[in-house]
Amino acid sequence: MGNDLGSIEPRLLWGHFNEIRKIPRCSKHEGLAAEYVVSAARRLWLDCKVDGAGNVVVRKAATPGRENAPTVLLQSHLDMVCEKNKDLDHDFSKDPIEAVVEDGWVSARGTTLGADNGIGVAAALAVLEDPEAVHGPLELLFTVDEEDGMSGARGLLEEEIGAKMLINLDTEDPHAIYVGCAGGENSHLRLPIRWVRPDQGEAAAFEVVLKGLKGGHSGVDISLERGNAIKLLGFLLWEAGEKVPLSLASIRGGDKHNAIPREAEAHVVLPRERGEEFCSLVEAAECSLLEEYSKVDPGLAVEIRPLEVPGRAASLEDSMRAISLIRALPNGIIRWSHDIPELVETSTNLSVVFTEEDHVFFQLASRSSSVVGLKITTGRIRAVARLAGAKVERGDRYPGRRPKLDSKLLAACKAAHKDLFGREPEVKSIHAGLEIGIIGEKFPQMEMVSLGTTIEHPHSPNERVKISAVEEFYRFVLAALEKISGMEGPNSDKSTTRQ
Repeated sequence: MGNDLGSIEPRLLWGHFNEIRKIPRCSKHEGLAAEYVVSAARRLWLDCKVDGAGNVVVRKAATPGRENAPTVLLQSHLDMVCEKNKDLDHDFSKDPIEAVVEDGWVSARGTTLGADNGIGVAAALAVLEDPEAVHGPLELLFTVDEEDGMSGARGLLEEEIGAKMLINLDTEDPHAIYVGCAGGENSHLRLPIRWVRPDQGEAAAFEVVLKGLKGGHSGVDISLERGNAIKLLGFLLWEAGEKVPLSLASIRGGDKHNAIPREAEAHVVLPRERGEEFCSLVEAAECSLLEEYSKVDPGLAVEIRPLEVPGRAASLEDSMRAISLIRALPNGIIRWSHDIPELVETSTNLSVVFTEEDHVFFQLASRSSSVVGLKITTGRIRAVARLAGAKVERGDRYPGRRPKLDSKLLAACKAAHKDLFGREPEVKSIHAGLEIGIIGEKFPQMEMVSLGTTIEHPHSPNERVKISAVEEFYRFVLAALEKISGMEGPNSDKSTTRQ
């Protein structure tokens, strides 16, 4: 097979994904991906348009004899999280993703793969041209900017959609039907700092780098309790700073609000005669982290390098305030669900930190399937920040969706799965934001589920998708559409008048 994606079954799906992986599509830069969808639809002589938000809507008439079935909306998102290993020369604005096929999985060479949600996009496009697909009237919605604010779903106009049932294609288990998702809110913190000039003759400087963590999606992977590079770097600096006076010349870690930070680094200034002691303290703290995270993050590594003394550094007081804030901010699992086994109800992720001209910037992404849980967590972040003297801004917010277990759509999907695989699917809620939360606010009567395939380590360069699971996922989507198309009753959705 080599690395030829086009030879993998189902070929229609993998053929589209093979083309999608070549297209630059970081969040807010999905124009070429939208053009690809439009060209695919027009090649099939289908009705399509790009709305004011940049989303693409495609419509296809029903299979003959299925015209009176409910209209179904297949929904996926065009953008991807663009993460790469630090030492890789890759420009996401022009370079294609280099796919690797190995041991039944498809991954990328040093970057995110974009299977989230490129496989969903490819599956929807495959349905459009699959001669074996049996379905009622279809609408397909390809949204933009899902990974960085969900502005595509937010900008969707109600008059663009006529379907009363939606199948989202953005979850990660081919034998599960997701019926709920978490809401979320980002928090932006700015801690003022005062710069001072170090004594060049009496000072030493070091770079401390923490790297090698697995990272992952800050929602679906938060339950794995992997290390957060920013929090662990804060631990190292705190342990050393308790005994050696140190000043931060800079600190940086993380890149995306929805990715667990894999790397973080700081430049510190301290008295020259305390340099050896500082290094020993950091190395001792590293040993304790290596032991603590040996199972979940065996690649964890800390590097210390001497630097030229910089021309400025934060004052001792402001430096320790910044380090203390990293230590004090909540991170990880806050509460488990009492309603759904093994579901994280509430969590937060310290996702980004960096120094600016007059402050240190922090970003946290909090999630919860409970409105109260989210409010408590974001309030706790603001309280800790204010105690440290940081200014706080509330960032992007998005709603969750409570499970609706009595819908006809869910019943049809469960029946389709049982017919196809001989067993009941799991019915789940996901600890991540899905666009069904926002779309559900616009269309409160619409029935919604989410289906997906097996994707591991999304939002990180370790992302990979299981080939056999993609085939199962696609067969499930086709079976669900066929089952729905057999539902009784006239199709009164306004979308049928547009075919």
